[in-house]
Amino acid sequence: MELNLKNPLIIFDLETTGVDVSRDRIIELSYIKVYPNHKEETRTYRINPEMHIPETSTAVHGITDEDVKDCPTFKMVAKELERVFEGCDIAGFNSNRFDIPLLVEEFLRCDCTIDFGKRKFIDVQTIFHKMEQRTLEAAYRFYCGKELKDAHAASADTAATYEVLKAQLDRYPSLQNDVEFLSTFSSFTKNADFAGRIVYNDKKQPVFNFGKYKGMLVEDVLRRDPSYYSWMMQGDFPLNTKKVLTNIKLGMK
Repeated sequence: MELNLKNPLIIFDLETTGVDVSRDRIIELSYIKVYPNHKEETRTYRINPEMHIPETSTAVHGITDEDVKDCPTFKMVAKELERVFEGCDIAGFNSNRFDIPLLVEEFLRCDCTIDFGKRKFIDVQTIFHKMEQRTLEAAYRFYCGKELKDAHAASADTAATYEVLKAQLDRYPSLQNDVEFLSTFSSFTKNADFAGRIVYNDKKQPVFNFGKYKGMLVEDVLRRDPSYYSWMMQGDFPLNTKKVLTNIKLGMK
């Protein structure tokens, strides 16, 4: 089934130096950009992360320091990627919890002004887990009847994710071919920040989603324990989380 799109949709995947959104960096980014008329554009970037790629990460994706030593840094391609992603909805596999937060961090480090706030996000893994409880390789086998070759190469994972999403729409009549519906369906929580440290409750009020104040209104915590703001700002939290927290603090009456 072809996707019913109002905006261009980017399906993307990252290979990284690790899984820490605050500290790790992108070393490979692949995307398929699908337009409402179903035209497709595909590209893969290799990126110098300006840090050592741990051997444990290389064991997963096969990319070494030597492979990226002559590649551009993220800052060198940030403006180009900003134009690619501008105005697009976004899809990926486990993207809401990892790929999107990490991509946003990279853009923030480069002072890019791209605004993801109005975009719709489809997480194919969440749809898959709600429906079948499997991994990407199993999802590809289950929905597409194929074996995923070159797993953990960004280009292969990106293409597989796109095929799985279309196959999910074919398989489940209850899934609406609509980006807004798929975005809502593939979200477990409504995040205020991309890393999910702050989420919205049923009344659309921001609450902390971790630690000793989990479930409590952010404004109430900042009034009761003003030092908590300083602790988070000085702590190892994503830049986007700190930005959201600051905006909430500045908006308090």
